[in-house]
Amino acid sequence: MKRISGLFRFAARRVDLVRDQNGNAAIEMALLATPLFLFVFAIVNAGRVMWLQNALETSVAQAARCATANPSLCGTASQIKAYAAGQSGAGFSDAIFSFAQTGCGNQVSATYPLSLTPPFRSFSLSLTARACYPN
Repeated sequence: MKRISGLFRFAARRVDLVRDQNGNAAIEMALLATPLFLFVFAIVNAGRVMWLQNALETSVAQAARCATANPSLCGTASQIKAYAAGQSGAGFSDAIFSFAQTGCGNQVSATYPLSLTPPFRSFSLSLTARACYPN
């Protein structure tokens, strides 16, 4: 008889555990936090990539204009590259910029290698920008 009553108590405890709702919020938060944080991380990285692309485009446009409009400040290719790097606001090196005099005028272009390392994966992008200002 003791054995049967012990089985009933064990079954009753199992039913109580199934009905118990303490800790459900913690488990739900643990399940939802991972995708939520991954989504926020993706939004932040997308914003960073857009900001870098905008800085790159702005700097090459200003450098191409400077090469035409202000030859005392931007007279040589190295001065133009340094000017472009300084105008970016993103800390780009002047090594990513290039200058050429083409049929459209003074052309400044840039290629910036960007590597992103989100969780579980790593990949790289190449941001490019080009601007030409007529002579």
